[in-house]
Amino acid sequence: MTSHAIGGRKLSRKQGPRLALYKNMIVSVLRYERVQTTEAKAKEIRPQVERIITLAKKGDLAARRAVIAALPDEPLVVEKLFDEIVPKYASRTSGYCRITKIGVRQGDSAPMVQLELV
Repeated sequence: MTSHAIGGRKLSRKQGPRLALYKNMIVSVLRYERVQTTEAKAKEIRPQVERIITLAKKGDLAARRAVIAALPDEPLVVEKLFDEIVPKYASRTSGYCRITKIGVRQGDSAPMVQLELV
């Protein structure tokens, strides 16, 4: 039996490993500005990356602290976000990420995509 209005994909993981996966993927996208992953993971990560960039665009101390709380143990990524990534998107209101299909994975034919910052 399924419940309505419960968002998000489970990705065959329990909550803790799933949230850790999300955090690591967000850090990878912000650090390398592109990452190859499965379509389901990319569709789950994109709104979170865009939310963090939008939050960082505020640029005040509260926004910086909120980003640091979302990405603990990653001071270099936080600095890159505020110093390099946010100025790039000053004129853009949303749509900071692009998902491009790149085929299927050889082992299990999972649809693979490239998630990149525009």
